[in-house]
Amino acid sequence: MTALFARTTFHDALARLNDPHLLRELAYVGGRWVAGNDGASFKVTDPASSATLAWVATLDAGQTSEAIAAASDAFPAWRDRLPQQRAAILRKWYELMLEAREDLALLMTLEQGKPLAESRGEIDYAASFIEWYAEEGKRLNAESVTSHLPGAEMIVRREALGVAGIVTPWNFPSAMITRKAAAALAAGCTVVAHPSSETPLSALALAELGERAGLPAGVFNVVTGDAATIVGRLNADPRVRALSFTGSTEIGKLIAGQCAPTMKRLVMELGGHAPLIVFADADIKKAVDIAIDAKFATSGQDCLAANRIYVERPVLAAFTEAFRTRIAALKVGNGLEADVEIGPLMHERAVAKVEEQVADALQHGARLLTGGKRHKTGPLFYQPTLLTDVSDAALIMREETFGPVAAVTAFDSEAEVIARANDTQYGLVAYVVTENGARQMRLARALEYGMMAVNRVKITGGPIPFGGWKQSGIGREGSRHGMEAFTELKYLCIDTAA
Repeated sequence: MTALFARTTFHDALARLNDPHLLRELAYVGGRWVAGNDGASFKVTDPASSATLAWVATLDAGQTSEAIAAASDAFPAWRDRLPQQRAAILRKWYELMLEAREDLALLMTLEQGKPLAESRGEIDYAASFIEWYAEEGKRLNAESVTSHLPGAEMIVRREALGVAGIVTPWNFPSAMITRKAAAALAAGCTVVAHPSSETPLSALALAELGERAGLPAGVFNVVTGDAATIVGRLNADPRVRALSFTGSTEIGKLIAGQCAPTMKRLVMELGGHAPLIVFADADIKKAVDIAIDAKFATSGQDCLAANRIYVERPVLAAFTEAFRTRIAALKVGNGLEADVEIGPLMHERAVAKVEEQVADALQHGARLLTGGKRHKTGPLFYQPTLLTDVSDAALIMREETFGPVAAVTAFDSEAEVIARANDTQYGLVAYVVTENGARQMRLARALEYGMMAVNRVKITGGPIPFGGWKQSGIGREGSRHGMEAFTELKYLCIDTAA
């Protein structure tokens, strides 16, 4: 194995790694650990303390092309393996992830900031996609078509597309890799992955485990460095047949435009601005539990976060008081500390955006019930915050919120709240809390969202098609539908006439 770069500082918590080789600072290309040209590297820091974690290789456009070439060269042999042979390697990768759960969770908390309990949960979640697709890859079945021509047999089958580029964000640095890569690999594609420069260590640790699991050289590559350089090259190269991206709608549109000349297959999981609708027949304690989980997981830095909380007016006061009490009690701190529920935000830009949205909401007449400023723990920490009487004109009701700020407003009728919830460019997920079964079904049809949670928060996982409507994305991840973007349909018409 290639040695790590020399460090001038060393984060004390890294000494807790049971397997130090999971901390990789070199990119992974064609089965080799690769440094940037002329030793180019970038610093990865702990958002909770600003301490240096690593100096990770910065690959340039030429090295990105080398990764694409490695994936292209590896594709025919990987495609031609029997599905169960690919599945055996994926299954081993899954098992190694679970064995390394504590180390992977530690690395995630250090580079991303989320509480350690959430990081452990994400590792389990991330591994579950590899397990799911290890099995689902065996079921890319051909289908028979009833012939409309005499003396002909007709078959339609799915075949692997080729090289898949995947681009992942910093808020779920393991799960966003595995949800995309496992589907592509199970389908018979090879992968060039570019993780966020804020959180590359989780992706590189997955590459280390993938190598140990037996992924052949070139099948799974991790290219670290400047996003514009690397993603621009992935978008422009015709050898990359599919591009899967998770991130903002703004960047998704830019990527789609760059991919147009090569007509790539696109999968995009973009922005979310989820409504949470609480009706008067809801159990208030249950509704508050749902609101806490839907709003404050990952410190609010989640595309599934409930950003707009609509409460039917008869229960508004009771809900708001109970919600305020729970929010004020959330424990803020370094994610490595026991019982911490809210960690730091990812960077200064995220904190500044939260500050701007809170100030704007107050200017539009909202009331601040708790929080509302930076937390004493450190510069990237923000107090869990509750705003009520929030105007629909406020920024926080129109823009995605990536922070621990809950915005609550009243509604008076079902028709009214449906119209307000749908009045957005986004359509990823909606949450509804009501005991009325008929209303549940009416809202399921009326709300313009790709996913809907009724009286619960957790809905995602390997078997379900994750994705949104409108400007929240293109295509689906997870489930059998998650493999569709990485395959092409081929129709065979065979003459059987004597």
